[in-house]
Formats: sequence, C-alpha cells, structure tokens
Amino acid sequence: MHSLKRFFIGRPLKSSEEGGQKLGKLKALAMLSSDALSSVAYGTEQIVLVLTTLSAAAIWYSLPIAAFVLVLLLSLTLSYRQIIHAYPGGGGAYVVSSQNLGRNAGLLAGGSLLIDYMLTVAVSVSSGAEAITSAIPALYGHEVTISLVIIFLLMVMNLRGMSESASFLMIPVYLFVVSIVAMIIWGLFRIMTGSIPYAAHAAVGSVVPGITAA
Repeated sequence: MHSLKRFFIGRPLKSSEEGGQKLGKLKALAMLSSDALSSVAYGTEQIVLVLTTLSAAAIWYSLPIAAFVLVLLLSLTLSYRQIIHAYPGGGGAYVVSSQNLGRNAGLLAGGSLLIDYMLTVAVSVSSGAEAITSAIPALYGHEVTISLVIIFLLMVMNLRGMSESASFLMIPVYLFVVSIVAMIIWGLFRIMTGSIPYAAHAAVGSVVPGITAA
C-alpha cells in the first residue's frame, strides 16, 4: 500500500515545504486559468442551446451576453491584481474578507467558495463526459462512470501537489487555447474567402419574442 500510495500521490511534503512551492508564469497561468477556460468550453454551448429553444434569430443575444462575461472577467482580473499587490504572501477570499470586512464575512466567503468549487467540478466534469460521449457514441449511457473516473483522476492529480498538478494542466490548457485560436482564425479565413456561406438570421438589435431579463 505504501508503494501504491507513493506511485499515485508521490513523495510526501514536509510541513516546511508545504508553503514554499512556487510556480513559473506558464505553470501558474495553466493552473489559475483552468476554471475560466472550462467555462469557455461549455458556457458558449449552453448559451446557444438556451437561445435556440426560442428561435435561431435569438442567437444574436449571445453578443451582449459575451460582453457581460468580458466585463466580469475584466473586473476579476483587476481585483486579482490588487489582491496580489496588497497580499504578496498570499491572500484568498477568506483572508481578504476577514481582514477587511470581519470574521463573519470571511466565513461567508470561504463557505461560498467551497460550494462554488463543488458546483464547478460537477458542471465541468458532466459537460466533459457529454463531450466524450458525443465524440465516441459507443460510450453513450456511461456518463456517470466517465464523470467518476475524471473526478478520481483530478483528485489524484491535486494530491500530488501544486507543482506537479500545474505541469500536467499545461498540456490540456495550452492545447485548448491553441485549438480555439486556430478554429477562430480558420473560420474567419473561410468566411472571408467565401468558402462557406455566411448569412445572419436576424439583424443585431432586433427584438425576439420570449426573451426576458430573467
């Protein structure tokens, strides 16, 4: 069992080593951006699915939705930059909220993060399982098993430590970024060269019945 544990989890860290792990910019970007990139992976699909239940003309509403998302990402980026400068030794939501708003606010922020992490894993993994079964139809009906396997792999990866987790995440994260950029460039190229037809179903700004603020 000791050898098996060492194989999956790796060498145990000393208490003095636990807070001394440092990541380079490439590794840190891969680890910190994985949450946002997972939302990009399944968020756009869910937006289009909801809009197309009304009509194809409602797809143009994805533009203002994307603008709101960009504003949210910009505000998060600016907030993170301020926190990094104010807490160079590390400051999460619990620490920042507790020191600036009080202990109860810190507990609320910490509890919210725990719920958010669980929901993020649930939504991201289930979306990934659906993508796998879409690519491999023979696996249809085994989404739950696939999700459990992915969660187990994520757990083992995180137990190996921050540095090794970041090294592993670099591969899918940067591959995803390169794939998305290449897809956008290739799509724009084909539209500009007339290889594929481009026709808007409705003018941007037109009112589509059934759309509400909720």
